[in-house]
Amino acid sequence: MRSRTINCDILIIGGGMSGCGAAWEARRWLPSSKIIIVDKANIDRSGAVAMGLSAINTYLGLKNGENTVEEYVKYVKNDLMGVVREDLVYDIGRHVDGTVHMFEEWGLPIWHDKNQPERYVREGRWQVMINGESYKSIVAEAARSAADEVYNRVAITHILRDGDGKGCGAVGFNVRDGTFYVFIAKAVVVAAGGASQIYRPRSTGEGMGRTWYPPWASGSAYGLLIDAGAVMTMMEARFTVPRYKDGYGPVGAWQLLLKARQTNAENKDCFGLHKDEIKRDFNGMGGYADAIPTPTNLRVYAVLSEMKLGHGPIYMHTEEVLTEKNEEVGWEDFLDMTISQALVWAAQNIDPTKMPSEILPSEPYVMGSHATENGAWASGPEDISKDHNPRGENDRGKLYFWGYNRMSTIDGVFLCGDACGATAHKFSSGSFTEGRIAGKSAARYIQDTGGSKGSVDKSTIEDLHDLIYSPINRYEKFRDTVTGGDVYSSLLFWKQGIVRLQKIMDEYAAGWGSFYETNEGLLNTGYRLILYLADDFEKYSAAKSYHELLRIWELYHRILTAESVMQHMMFRKESRWPGYYLRSDYPKLDDQNWKVYVNSRYNKHEKRWEVWKVPVLEIVG
Repeated sequence: MRSRTINCDILIIGGGMSGCGAAWEARRWLPSSKIIIVDKANIDRSGAVAMGLSAINTYLGLKNGENTVEEYVKYVKNDLMGVVREDLVYDIGRHVDGTVHMFEEWGLPIWHDKNQPERYVREGRWQVMINGESYKSIVAEAARSAADEVYNRVAITHILRDGDGKGCGAVGFNVRDGTFYVFIAKAVVVAAGGASQIYRPRSTGEGMGRTWYPPWASGSAYGLLIDAGAVMTMMEARFTVPRYKDGYGPVGAWQLLLKARQTNAENKDCFGLHKDEIKRDFNGMGGYADAIPTPTNLRVYAVLSEMKLGHGPIYMHTEEVLTEKNEEVGWEDFLDMTISQALVWAAQNIDPTKMPSEILPSEPYVMGSHATENGAWASGPEDISKDHNPRGENDRGKLYFWGYNRMSTIDGVFLCGDACGATAHKFSSGSFTEGRIAGKSAARYIQDTGGSKGSVDKSTIEDLHDLIYSPINRYEKFRDTVTGGDVYSSLLFWKQGIVRLQKIMDEYAAGWGSFYETNEGLLNTGYRLILYLADDFEKYSAAKSYHELLRIWELYHRILTAESVMQHMMFRKESRWPGYYLRSDYPKLDDQNWKVYVNSRYNKHEKRWEVWKVPVLEIVG
C-alpha cells in the first residue's frame, strides 16, 4: 500500500463552508505558513452548500441599523429554548456581515432592494436573497487561493495526538487509489460535516437514501472528535426540519418572503390549535410559546400533533401566493438549491399555482451549523468570556474559556461549522465566519507556541494503517464464505450496517417511525443494540473496494455519533425540544433542573461514556 507523509502548519479537515473560511483567514494571519485542506470529495462542490442556496440565512445588517448583535443572540437563544452558548453566537453575530460582503465582492449575486440599494432584499429578518446555484464554487475558489494544497478525494478517519495529548495531525486514505496519508500539523481545524442517515430516511424505493441534509454528511465532525476524546456538547438536540414532501424542498422563502400559509387538511393553522397546550407544557421561564418568532420545534410539534389526530396532510398554500408577480421567485427557490422538488411536482402532476403542496417533518439530523447545536465543547472569545466567566472551572475542567477561541478540549484542535457545539443558526455565512475565527485562533496558537509539531510513535501510525485497511483485508480473507449476494458468514458491509443503525435509531431514539418520541426503556434497549452493532463493526466490517472502505469508515463515525446522541438523550430527563423529540416519560420542559448544557466524553480504550451538566452562560438578557 502506497503511503505519503505530509507536513504542514495548519491542517483543515473538511472543505465545506467553515473549512474554506478557516483557510482564508489563517492565510491572513500566517502569510508564510503551509496551510492544507483535506476533503473527502472535491472542494468545488462539497459540503452542505454543494447544490447551491437561494438565500443567506444569517446577515444582521449592522451598518444600516437593521438589527443588533444582542437581538440576534436573543433570537438564537429563544429558538433553542434558552440553551445556547451566547458567547459563541455573539462572536459570530459581530463578524458575519463582513463575511457576506466578501462573498458579494467575490461574485455572489445578492439581491439589492430597488428602493434602498444599500440594503439587501430580505427573505426574513435575518435572511437575504441570493442567486446561489454557484455559491460553493465561488467560496471554494477563494479558499483554494489561500491554501497551499487541497487534497481532494482523501477521507480522514482519525485525529493524531502526541504523547502529551496535543492534536498534531490526522490519517486517512485516498478514496480512488487507496494511498495512505499521514498529515503532521502544528494545529488542526476540524471543519468536517454533521450527520444525515443516522436515522432512517423517509425516502424509499428509487429515492432510497435521499435526505435533506446531504447524504454524504456522515458525522465525521463528531466521529473524529469523539474517537480522539474531545468533550462533546448538546448531542441530544438533534433536528427535524419541515420540508416539501418527497423532494425535501425548502420552505423558508415560501413562509417568510411569500407569506404562504401552512395549514392542516381542514385549512386550520396548526400552531393556533395547540397553543394553549404548548404554553402549559413548554413555555418555561423564557415564555417560548409567546415569543415572536415561535421557536421552530414548537411549530413542528403543533404539526405533529395535528397529524396524530388524523388531520393531515399538512399543506403549504402555494396556490395563494404564486401569482404572476411571485411565480418566478417560487421556482427560483428550488432551482437554486433543490431542483429535485420541481421534478417531484412534475412527476406528481402538481401545479403549485392551482393547488397546495404537502409538507412534512423530515427524519432527524445531527448537525451544529444549521438551526441546532450538536458538536464539541469550545473555548469562547476571550473578551466576552473574561467578563462573564473569568476562566471558570468545575470538577471536570475549564468551563467556557481556556485561552484560544474555538479550541476544543484537545490542545491544538480547533472547531468550526458542524463541529462546534452549542452555537446554532450559523448556516452558510455563519459557518464560514466561524471558520475564519477558528483559522485566526489556530494561527495565533502557532505563533504563541512557537509552531512545534508533536511527535507520534511510528507504531501508532502503523497500527492505524492496519486498522484503516482491515475491512479490505478481512474481505480478501473471507470472500469465499459467501452464502449468496452480499451474505457472508463473517462479514458486515457498510449498507448492511447503515440499515441496521437506521432501524435502531428510528425505533428507539425518536425517529419519524415512532413519531419522534422515546422513553428510558426504549433508549436503554436501543443503546444495547447500538453496542452490538459497534462490536460487530469491530469484528466483521468489510469492504470490497476503496469506495466501500470510505463507506465503512463513514459508518464508524455514524455509529459513534449515534452512541453520543443516545447517551445525551438518556441523560436529559425532560422534553426541551418537542417537535424535534419528546421524552414520553418526561413530557414537559423543566427549566429548573435542565436549563443546562449536557456534555460528555468517550474513553475509547475503556469503551465508557461520562456525561454531566454544565450551567448555561448568559450574557444577553
